[in-house]
Amino acid sequence: MNTYLRPVSTLVICAYFWNYLSTYTDWHFIDGVDLIFHEAGHTIFSFCNEFIYILAGSAFQIILPLSIAVYFFMSQQKLSGSLCLLWVGQNVLNVSIYAGDAVAMQLPLLGGDSSIHDWHYILSTLLALQYTNKVASFLYIIGVLCIIIGSVLSMYYALQKEEGIQQFARSH
Repeated sequence: MNTYLRPVSTLVICAYFWNYLSTYTDWHFIDGVDLIFHEAGHTIFSFCNEFIYILAGSAFQIILPLSIAVYFFMSQQKLSGSLCLLWVGQNVLNVSIYAGDAVAMQLPLLGGDSSIHDWHYILSTLLALQYTNKVASFLYIIGVLCIIIGSVLSMYYALQKEEGIQQFARSH
């Protein structure tokens, strides 16, 4: 593999997520992809009680990329795991916007005005609506940390020599 391909492509991917971070309140293509996973969370947990069903949208949106990242790290595919950590951070940022809208409820919802605002319901049920800004800020910080850590690890692993691949190539 070209010596520069991994670090350059990793840098481009990191730059995308840093751009996302600086414009996270805008709609991006990846948000549409994440919305599919958010809605899948609702569908998969539709048999549960209402609270779990509603929480499952945002939870699944974060747990899916996190699970993929964990899989990659556990299978020693550290660059892939690090890149997935960027996706985790982006999803947490996305959820922070939704959580931060719990009081104002101004975001357009997929089902229109008749839809339940997930985070208004979640925080109201937990009697924590007054903590909307704190919850959103906490999620934002977690998202930023995931992007920072994912970027540092991604560049570190992208710059590592592919010793395992080189050893395999020499033996065959």
